[in-house]
Amino acid sequence: MNKLLVTATSSVLALLAANAQAACDKMEKVTAAWLPIMQTTAYYVALEEGLFEKACIDIDSQKMESPNHIIDALVGGRADFGPPGAAAGIAMLAESRFPGTFKVFGLQGGGIAVDLINDGLIVAPDSDISSFADLKGKSLGHVPGIQWRTISRHMVRAAGLDPDKDVQLTDLAVAMQVPAVAGGSVDATLSLEPVGSIAVASGKAKRAMINPVASVIADPFYSGAAVLTTRFIEQRPEVARKVVEVIDQATDLVNADFDKYKAILPKYTAIRDSQLDLLAQPYLRPFHDLNETDLNSYQAFVDVFVEEGVLKEPMDIREKMLKPADLAGNQ
Repeated sequence: MNKLLVTATSSVLALLAANAQAACDKMEKVTAAWLPIMQTTAYYVALEEGLFEKACIDIDSQKMESPNHIIDALVGGRADFGPPGAAAGIAMLAESRFPGTFKVFGLQGGGIAVDLINDGLIVAPDSDISSFADLKGKSLGHVPGIQWRTISRHMVRAAGLDPDKDVQLTDLAVAMQVPAVAGGSVDATLSLEPVGSIAVASGKAKRAMINPVASVIADPFYSGAAVLTTRFIEQRPEVARKVVEVIDQATDLVNADFDKYKAILPKYTAIRDSQLDLLAQPYLRPFHDLNETDLNSYQAFVDVFVEEGVLKEPMDIREKMLKPADLAGNQ
């Protein structure tokens, strides 16, 4: 895209935003804490399409470096919501420590039945590892943090191995996962998309398993969530409702034409233009489409934290899901 076209496009977007603001009696400031990953695509689309401005919302967009930072910002009152891509498990861990902090209004991941990839067991091209059962005496890298450490331990245990004795688990930054496998510093990684797709296309690694987590915990499997703080809902229910509507609208746009909207990913993530054709579409579930299958899958994931001793008591995720009545305020 040449500079003249970029300038013209920016001018049009600025004009649309200005017109939207002119039609609003008041622009409500809302702070979003987000992670630069594919699962956040609906939020990027909402920004690019000016959907927040059209809803009379002035977004303070705060990019975070880790899932924990998002949750810390929400718990600490520095953000009003976490767009799609906030860590679904970590949100519930924080909710267990600070009850009544969150409401979940969307889920993101992948699944076997829907044929959309969320994660993979990534190994070197010449590796004979074909499943988690083959990891005895070997090392497994995973996304840093308690969520993917817990998932990895559960996957190893489900394969009949002891995660404390049989496999060396290693926190590994996403950018380092393929180089670590290719260089032999780890034997395998449990990686989120688009790591697997890019690795396979490069020839530096292969997928030993596609969607292994969905095959063990729940299908579909959701590692990401969109969350609102209850503080935000209680203080400004009408604005919170607009945020949900905007994210739902953007999610529908992405689901209807991912090939169109994936072009904006390099602007917000580490994905390069040359890698766009390699990307696997994520499974994005808006608030208005959440069903019993989605809730059962999310419950199964949270139950894993109980089984692994990370959550001390069972948690009913249905009590943590947003309901239409939550957005009604005092009406």
